[in-house]
Order: sequence, then structure tokens, then C-alpha cells
Amino acid sequence: MKRAELLVCHDCDLMQRGAPCPPGGTLRCLRCNAELERNLPESLGRALAFALGAFVLFVISNLYPIVGLSVNGNLVRTTLWHAVEILYLDGMWPIAALVFATTILMPGMQVVCLLSLLVPLAFNRAPWQAPLLFRVMYIARPWGMTEVLILGLLVALVKLSHIATVVTGVALWSFGALMLVLAGASAAFDARQFWSRVARAPQPANAVKVADAPSVTTNFARGQQAGARGERAAGPLTGAACGIARCHACGLLARMPAAAHAATCPRCGSALHLRKVASLSRTWALLVAAMVLYVPANVLPVMDTSSLFGTQKDTIMSGVVYLWVSGSWPLALLVFIASIAVPMLKILGLSYLTWTTQRRWTWLPEQRTRIYRLIELVGRWSMLDIYVITMLVALVQFNALATIRAGPAAIAFGAVVILTMFAANMFDPRLIWDAMERENASAR
Repeated sequence: MKRAELLVCHDCDLMQRGAPCPPGGTLRCLRCNAELERNLPESLGRALAFALGAFVLFVISNLYPIVGLSVNGNLVRTTLWHAVEILYLDGMWPIAALVFATTILMPGMQVVCLLSLLVPLAFNRAPWQAPLLFRVMYIARPWGMTEVLILGLLVALVKLSHIATVVTGVALWSFGALMLVLAGASAAFDARQFWSRVARAPQPANAVKVADAPSVTTNFARGQQAGARGERAAGPLTGAACGIARCHACGLLARMPAAAHAATCPRCGSALHLRKVASLSRTWALLVAAMVLYVPANVLPVMDTSSLFGTQKDTIMSGVVYLWVSGSWPLALLVFIASIAVPMLKILGLSYLTWTTQRRWTWLPEQRTRIYRLIELVGRWSMLDIYVITMLVALVQFNALATIRAGPAAIAFGAVVILTMFAANMFDPRLIWDAMERENASAR
């Protein structure tokens, strides 16, 4: 049996036979409906075109001003890097580091890695250090938050328009285009086609050899034979039951060493595990920390405004109220959902998933898996308010007239966002389905 004929779901660990996938089609898991494989014609060529466009737009976005503010003939402009610098000089280095990582470092690494992987393939050459570059790109992708930055800029523009005249810069439009192009590059890139092309391309003399997909036929056959002998009754066969792990980065199926819970992918070098070690306890630890910080993030001032009329301290909720009473109710609703509702629902949702999994509940596994996917999808949007604060702090610097500084709640809120994202990453959805496997085994 060939590697392409076997698929293992990364969410429920169900092992299933592959089927021909039509161009533009998608193969989904029979049990939890997770996406297993896509067939994208000319995937790498389109991804390369998007990556080249993203590189040009990324440079423009970081060299030119995003927006300017004009008050009494004084014009203040800011670039994204300048905004990060102001936060750092104000003593808010944790927020400065977070904004720098999510809007400059990670998107830049994603674009550079994409180009480094795809340009050599366009000339039929194997990329240099392909496994390392692929891992870096895989890690950077969820932490690049250009689309959230764009929404944050729109909210900031509405708030600034009530203070002074807003002058849009070149980088505002290039960031909008970068958001679309990066999304296109991520959607077009097909890891399966990429590694197939790498395996066929001539290898440089000093290149790291990329391993072919190891055969998993023996383990799969043993699992079926065990079921025929009655050791496991006929039913869903999982990768863990056959000692087979699926790489979450490149999708390779690999045999796990005997009595080992973790290993390294022979193709891309990512960590392999039948189940994430101490998944539930680590998820609980991150969630408890997020719960503790959620209170000061919403009670303490997130922004301090000093002007001729005195000093005003704003919380996240007071910012929502300001947008609502000023007539910008769609943005008020957006900020409320992203900055207040989403972090709270993420904490509650992950707590529910972790507790039910720890209790080995077997009801509604597919629905709980969908909740997990939704939490992973929306987690990054909580960064919206951090980007709004960044722009306001960078632009409202008129000394005696008005000055805005980030408040202590900004650090707590940024920590809540990061902790919940790490908690979602630490949770292993395959544990949801393990309870069903145990129940079925005990019933037999």
C-alpha cells in the first residue's frame, strides 16, 4: 500500500483510505469532518506569485507612513516601526515586542521562507535547508496578524477623526493589499505538492537530504490483523493503535519508535507525537493564568489621555461605549466582540473542552471538535485593541495639547491573548475521541 492511499486525521486520529480528489476539491475526515487534503492545480506557481507580491508590499508597508494626524498646522505621521519604538520608549516594552512580533517579524519570516522555498523550485532546484525553512514558515503563519492590524487601524482612524484631521498614508493601502496577498499565498501553498516537487528536484551537494515518506503498511496491516483476531473488534482504526503519527506541519505519516511518546518527523524535522505530552495539565495551567489576568485587563485603564482639559483613563469597555455614542456602532460591536467577548468565550470554551475531556465524556465528540476549531480560528482577533492603542499612542503626541499613553491593562490584555492562543495550541483534540475508543473497547 502506498503512502497516498492512507490518511490520518489530525483532529480525531482516524485512519482511513484516501480517495481520488478532483481539481479544486477537498477530502474530509469521515468522523469529524476535518480537512485532510486539498487538490489545488498549479498550487506552487500561484503561491510564488502571491509571495513575490507580498514581499514588495511588505517593504512598502514598513517604509512609508501608515497614517498622519494634523492639528493646528502640525502634522504627525507614523510608520509601524515608529509606533513600536514609541511604545518601547514609554516603558511598554512587552506590548512593543508583541506588536513587533505579530506585525513585522512573523509576516516577514513567512514571506521570506515562502520565497526561499519556492524560488529554487521554479528553477527546478531543491531549496537550501528546506526542512528548517518549512518549519519556520509553519510556526510563523498563525502569529502573523496583518488582517487584525487592518481592522485595528480602521478603529483607530474613527477615534482619531474626532480629535483632528486624519491623513492616510501609502502604507495603509499597502497593508490592506498585503493582508489579501498573504491570505492568498497561505491558501495556495500545498505542502503535499511542495514535498513531492522537492523529492524530484536535483539536490545540491551540501543540501540536507529530505526523507521520503516511510512505509506504514506493516503497522496498518498489523492493526487490521489484531482486529480480525479479536484484540480489537471491527471498528474505527486510529493512528495511535497502529503506532503511526501524522506530522501536523507537512502531513507525513511516520512510524513511531516502540515505547516512545514523541519523535521527530523524518521529512521536515517537526515534533511528532501520538498524543501531546501532559496536554490537559498544561492547558489548565495556561487557562488559569489567563483567567487571573482577564480581570485586570478589563478593570484597569488600557489607555491614559492627557490634554488641556485634564487626564482621562479609559478601559476597554469605555472605549466601546465611546464608539457607540459617537455613532460608530458597527465598530463598537466589533471591538466588544474581539476584545471582551472572544477572550472570555475562549477561556470558557477551552475550560469546557479540557474538563469534559479530563472526565472522559463521550457525548457530542464531533461538536466539541468543531468548538476547538472555532477557538483556534478566532483567537488571534483579540489583538484588535492592542493595535488600536498602538496607533493612538504613536499619533497623539502633541505635548501640551494632548498625549496618549498605553495603560497597565494593555500588558495584561496582551498576556491574556497570548496565553489563550498557547492554551489552544497545547490542547490535543484527539483526546476527545480517545474516550470513545476506551468505551468501545470496554464494551467489547
